[in-house]
Amino acid sequence: MENKKTCLHDKHVALGALMQPFAGFDMPIQYSSIIEEHNAVRQSCGVFDVSHMGEVIISGQDAERYVNHIFTNDIKDAPIGKIYYGMMCYEDGGTVDDLLVYKVDVNNFFLVINAANIDKDVDWIRKQAEDFNVIICHKSDYFGQIAVQGPEAENIVENVLNLPCKELAFYTCKTLDRFDETIYISRTGYTGEDGFEIYASHYFIREAWDKLMASGRCKPCGLGCRDTLRFEVGLPLYGDELSKDISPIMAGLGFFVKLDKEEFIGKNALAKQKAEGVARKIVGIELEGKAVPRHGYAVLKDDREIGEVTTGYHCISVDKSVCMALIESEHSKLGTPLEIQIRKKTFPGTVVKKKFYDKHYKK
Repeated sequence: MENKKTCLHDKHVALGALMQPFAGFDMPIQYSSIIEEHNAVRQSCGVFDVSHMGEVIISGQDAERYVNHIFTNDIKDAPIGKIYYGMMCYEDGGTVDDLLVYKVDVNNFFLVINAANIDKDVDWIRKQAEDFNVIICHKSDYFGQIAVQGPEAENIVENVLNLPCKELAFYTCKTLDRFDETIYISRTGYTGEDGFEIYASHYFIREAWDKLMASGRCKPCGLGCRDTLRFEVGLPLYGDELSKDISPIMAGLGFFVKLDKEEFIGKNALAKQKAEGVARKIVGIELEGKAVPRHGYAVLKDDREIGEVTTGYHCISVDKSVCMALIESEHSKLGTPLEIQIRKKTFPGTVVKKKFYDKHYKK
């Protein structure tokens, strides 16, 4: 089956991007180098094509009650323009997906879901809605999306794209009516830096990309550095740190699970996990030396396998070899010495906090 292409595919090819399959799409992994692009976001500004992400609009009389039913965070009585991060979970506490929920208007919510999970998520969302008076509109094929990220992002979005954004607080959004369409703009991102995500028609996104590239003020960035950036600041990736077998509690994301809500799918299982503890959890590990741990590598304690690496890199911003790993909880205390098997050798490491680099959000 042929991979899908985003509305910016020809732009990436023209810029000489390395294109590879990701989540069913042909996506740019890098243009110049992952290190250059990573540093551009940390130091100035980078632009990502994230049009592969999925979008679902939920509206109708029961929209708020329904979204609260399928979402671990609590959106009840949220102000218009507020954005929430959280998960959708199965009854056993496993994760369907992690997502953003935008409150666009009264009884109107905009859900942003992961590209690899679009079909599964939309099917699951529809199946849970039987007893609710809601309208579910799957809009992934309509919307394109770019992320403008880095310390100079605000100035560039304001002055290159002429989109007023500086009044937006962190995790808020607004809609703008331009060229006979509604554009969504939010102060969000997946990099640990200040930045904005813009959702609009394919035509608008293509025009915006061209303006940004012509400005010479921001660097095109691929998914390679998007992963290194999110990893450094401890943000999870579905399929690595969250999955049907890894609950939000196991992933250390209990802050986004509001157990004081009246109900939501998976609440009982997650409440039990929080009260009784979990057998395995996600931790950070810092290695001695330069060896690079990769996804799937074994984590050992006294020569016994106790888990595996979920994501690992030699961190660009802090010059350390670090990883996140799913391990037996009894070995998860900060400072615990462990080993990671890399091919036929083992390398010593220590359990540390999952955030390897400080976020620089503008709140």
